[in-house]
Amino acid sequence: MLDSMAVAASDAFLCRSLISTRNPSINFKNQVSALSGGFSWDIRKLKVNSKFSSKVQAQLQVGIEKQEQILSGLNLGFDVVSEGELREKGFMGMRKTKMVCTIGPACCSEQDLEKLALGGMNVARLNMCHNTRDWHCDVIRKIKRLNNEKGFCVSVMIDTEGSQIHVVDHGSPSSVKAEEDSIWLFTAEKFKGSHPFTVQANKGFSEGIEVGDELVIDGGMASFEVIEKVGNDLRCKCTDPGLFLPRAKLSFWRNGKLVERNYGLPTLSTKDWADIKFAISEGVDFIAMSFVSNADSVRHLKNYLSTKSAKSIKVLAKIENMESLQKLEEIVEASDGIMVARGDLGVEIPLEQIPTVQEVIINVCRQLNKPVIVASQLLESMVEYPTPTRAEVADVSEAVRQYADALMLSGESAIGPYAQKAVSVLRMASSRMELWSREENRQSDLYQRQLGVSLSDRIAEQICNSAVKMANNLSVDAIFVYTKHGHMATLLSRIRPYPPIFAFTNDDSTRMALNLQWGVIPLLVDLSDDMEANISKTIDLIKTKGMVKQGDSVLVVSDLTPAHVTSTAFQSIQVKTIA
Repeated sequence: MLDSMAVAASDAFLCRSLISTRNPSINFKNQVSALSGGFSWDIRKLKVNSKFSSKVQAQLQVGIEKQEQILSGLNLGFDVVSEGELREKGFMGMRKTKMVCTIGPACCSEQDLEKLALGGMNVARLNMCHNTRDWHCDVIRKIKRLNNEKGFCVSVMIDTEGSQIHVVDHGSPSSVKAEEDSIWLFTAEKFKGSHPFTVQANKGFSEGIEVGDELVIDGGMASFEVIEKVGNDLRCKCTDPGLFLPRAKLSFWRNGKLVERNYGLPTLSTKDWADIKFAISEGVDFIAMSFVSNADSVRHLKNYLSTKSAKSIKVLAKIENMESLQKLEEIVEASDGIMVARGDLGVEIPLEQIPTVQEVIINVCRQLNKPVIVASQLLESMVEYPTPTRAEVADVSEAVRQYADALMLSGESAIGPYAQKAVSVLRMASSRMELWSREENRQSDLYQRQLGVSLSDRIAEQICNSAVKMANNLSVDAIFVYTKHGHMATLLSRIRPYPPIFAFTNDDSTRMALNLQWGVIPLLVDLSDDMEANISKTIDLIKTKGMVKQGDSVLVVSDLTPAHVTSTAFQSIQVKTIA
């Protein structure tokens, strides 16, 4: 019954062409299309007396000027990158997998941030483990300035530190190489300046640790054996050489099993709450919670944000320990999105399980309609080298094949000298895999778990499911969705349609949140209660900007509820052809 409601012949399914009388083609220089009869006339060829002609021309000129004022007054809200991509590649060539870049000392200048944005960065991530609050504030304001002054649309995410054992200082502003058999001192004592082979960790890091335990840096970047315990300090010998990054995370292993370090600690530390208050004051778009172990901590933060923040800030839960895997579904349901933190997750589960666990998390997120980011070590070699390994490119392509919403760079962009090249590799690899998947018709059928509870939500869900099937079967060039809070745009994205989804919204928070959704190009526009007027105005403006051509077809849906009609009148699928 709901499927039939979604595509009912006369009430809910309307196929109209833009060459119809509602949406005439307008040539502003010498011609006006009639609004009723579908005909047009040329002012220069009008054969009437001069007095009447002058009146007609004056009236026509007023009409033309009014139409021009309407269109010029509309700000379509295209970001410069999406607009350029559409002009260059057309609708079907637009990249659908989003890119998240971690900002660090290697890419924090306004020039470097602009290069990352031009390369396709959709979300800038700030890791609160590193740098000062003033530094983060400066970066956030640079990004907002790029958005406001240069037409970009880059969302801002902060990533909380969480309750974890980590390196405070190793005497270097960047990475340090730990050589095999070198002896290092790990201490909680504060020191200034460079102390070779000395690492400052946070207080209490050595509690319960014994001689013979293995100390692992960042999930395997380097490994040490504890050879002596001196008070609260540990003297360790490097057994597996590797890079030692600033603020690296420490884990301890005994007899092949992880030594539990964070039991009983809160998900959000005192520092995390201070960072969250800072994020609210700076108007960030996403907060990623580290070391989430249950849904209650996510709900607690969301409730706090709803009372303290004037704008909508989305909460992402990071899946990076065994507890979060065991309660995966409830955490996904409670959150606004998920980050698969494979580096930390790989510390707690066998390495060979990472690929299948990643795919399970992605599928659960799609079923529950939550965006998912695949993060950690995607192009790890590019922290040092200008080209990735072939295995890394295959890893990126696999995440794209699994239909992750977004891919994330960490050290590759934050501290590596080849940030722009890393973004370029992500862009090219994801675009190629998306094209191949479409050509091979590899769009896997998603088990469509019913999400809606109320009748209106279930109707919207069925409309979106039907709309995607229609868009694919009819080979339309794009899907247009008009939305207040982005719900219908996410439902469309969930099914992973072939054409791109253009989400028109008048809410800036919605626009920035949709930046993380697969295949969605969010546009900030003024919307009215008149759906036909919204559709006509936005299509006309896209036409005047030269971004569509005659014969292009678009499928249109909306979740905006007009004030003057019944609640189901807007629930329709329309197909329009550009004249």
